[in-house]
Amino acid sequence: MVIGVPKEIKQEENRLAIVPGGVETLVNRGHHVFIEREAGLRSGFSDEEYIKAGAQMLEEHGDVFAQADLVLKVKEPLPEEYEYLLPGQIVFTYLHLAASEELTRNLMSKEIVGIAYETVQTEDGFLPLLSPMSEIAGRMAPHEGAKYLEEMYGGRGILLGGVAGVPPGNVVILGAGTVGYNAARIALGMGASVTILDINPLRLRMLDQVFHGRITTMIADSYNIRMAVNYADLLIGAVLIPGARAPVLITREMLKAMRRGAVFIDVSIDQGGCSETSHPTTHSAPIYDVEGIIHYAVTNMPGAVPRTSTRALTLNTLPYVLEIADLGWKGAAKKNAALAKGINLVGGKITHQAVAEALNLTYTPFDDVT
Repeated sequence: MVIGVPKEIKQEENRLAIVPGGVETLVNRGHHVFIEREAGLRSGFSDEEYIKAGAQMLEEHGDVFAQADLVLKVKEPLPEEYEYLLPGQIVFTYLHLAASEELTRNLMSKEIVGIAYETVQTEDGFLPLLSPMSEIAGRMAPHEGAKYLEEMYGGRGILLGGVAGVPPGNVVILGAGTVGYNAARIALGMGASVTILDINPLRLRMLDQVFHGRITTMIADSYNIRMAVNYADLLIGAVLIPGARAPVLITREMLKAMRRGAVFIDVSIDQGGCSETSHPTTHSAPIYDVEGIIHYAVTNMPGAVPRTSTRALTLNTLPYVLEIADLGWKGAAKKNAALAKGINLVGGKITHQAVAEALNLTYTPFDDVT
C-alpha cells in the first residue's frame, strides 16, 4: 500500500503522524511511504532520518495526497486540504466529526474512508489511540491552569500548591477518565486540593483507592457540579462520550457564581467543549475572558510538546496502520473489532452512530457498507 504523511497545517500543530522507526517498519513490510519535506522538523525528526528509514520525500503538500492510498495525519483535514482528498482514499487521523457539521459534510462529499483515532475502541471501552494524547493533555492542564492563575494574565494570583501557613488552590476536574486521572495526578503533585467528579461511581472508587483518599470524589450530578464549580480556582473540563459531542455541563450562570480570576481549562474542546461559553483557541492566543473567568480552550494541546506527542502517537497507532496497510481497511476492520469502531465515514455515509446522532444526520451501520 502507498502511505502518505503530509505536514500538519493546522495553526501551531507541531506533531507528525509517524516517526522514522514507524516508516522503517512499514517499508520492511513492503509498503511505500511518501512524506512531505520538512514535515518532521518540529517534532525533532530530520528529512535525512526519514529517507534513511526508507521514505520518499515530496515537495508539495498536495502531492502527498495524490500519491497515497492511505493518508496518515494528526488533525482533521482543513478546508484548504479538501480538494486533495480522493474518493475511496483512507484518511486515518483525529477527525472529531461530532464537533463540526461543516467538516463532516465536506468529508462525506469527498467519499473518503474516514477512520478516527478517537473512536477506535476495544471491547472493554478503552480508547487506545485517544488515550496517549489524553494523557498528555491531562498532564498539561494543571500546568497551563497554574500559569494563567497568575495575576499578570488576569488570574486570581494564586499559587496552586500554597505555602506553609497558606492553603493551596482548589482544582476541580469534571470527568475521571484518562484526562481527569492524569490532571489529578499532576495537580496533587503540585500540592493542590483536588476534587474530581464523574457519573461512574466505580471509577471514582478506583481513583479514591489509587490516590489513597488524598482527593475528594463526587458524583457528577447537576447539584454537585454547581457546588464544586463555585469553589474552584482551577476548573478542568475532561468529559468525553466516544465519538459524540461533549455534554455541556457548565453554563454561563455557573460562571457568574465562580470566583473572579478563576481559570477554566476545557480539554473537551476537541469534541465541542463542555461549557456553553467555550470556543476553540490556539497556542499563540490561548485564553479569553467570560464573566471574569479565564478560559483556555486550545484544541491541540499536545502539539505544544511534539517530541513527546509524536512518539507517543506512533507507538499506539502503528499496529493499526500495519493492519490497514497489510489487509486493506475492510480486511483490517473484519479482523479487528476495535478498528472497525474507528471507521466514521465510508463512501459519503456516516458509519459511527454517535457522530450521526450528534449532527442529526443519517447513520448507516458499518456492516451495510462492507
